[in-house]
Amino acid sequence: MNVRQATRSDLGDILRIYSRAREFMKSNANPTQWGSAYPPSELVEQDISEGVLYVIEDEFIRGVFAFFPLGDTIYNNIEGKWLNDLPHAAIHRVASSGERRGVFSVAVEFCLSVSKNLKIDTHADNLPMQNALSKLGFVPCGRIFLENGEPRIAYQRWDVV
Repeated sequence: MNVRQATRSDLGDILRIYSRAREFMKSNANPTQWGSAYPPSELVEQDISEGVLYVIEDEFIRGVFAFFPLGDTIYNNIEGKWLNDLPHAAIHRVASSGERRGVFSVAVEFCLSVSKNLKIDTHADNLPMQNALSKLGFVPCGRIFLENGEPRIAYQRWDVV
């Protein structure tokens, strides 16, 4: 599988993958993290136009994620402690079609090729993502709060060079 920037022509596949991810969350005791409409198509289109949305593909698009190589200010305030205070990259809105294993690890490897200091967060009810993060070497560092006040478990992976 390879990673490339998403284009407008990928929008239908991306929206289907996000829809499938919402259903997966609901069926795995996590109905509130993305609800029934997150991420909205307007945000997906904005991510594409800003060049931060990526797809993972073989002959088909198998996954999608937003990647911010210059980090995200949402991580400036944490209840807890980051592994370091160095510049970081951030991963958001990760979703898989569910048809291939290893999609998230491909995304992480791509992100690590850009930054050895990655931050990501997830909902307390998202046990599948928490398990995947642990398997891929991410460490829970505390809690952050979204702009709407909702808490998220904050993770970091720092590959010391």
